[in-house]
Amino acid sequence: MSDIAFAPAYPISIPTREILPWAVFAGLILILAVYFVGAEEGALALVDTGGVIHEFVHDGRHLLGFPCH
Repeated sequence: MSDIAFAPAYPISIPTREILPWAVFAGLILILAVYFVGAEEGALALVDTGGVIHEFVHDGRHLLGFPCH
């Protein structure tokens, strides 16, 4: 006996109404990540005026090639 599960011979379709909320959520997370890593800086800070977020993502900014200082 084997415990191997076989895939169905036909492709499984997932309705768009089930994928769309997750795609929107992933898009918002991506936009927020790019904002905080790429744009959140001292003078242009919309959220963090003390520089805590900037210092938290500082090394990631350099790793991804964003100019910082």
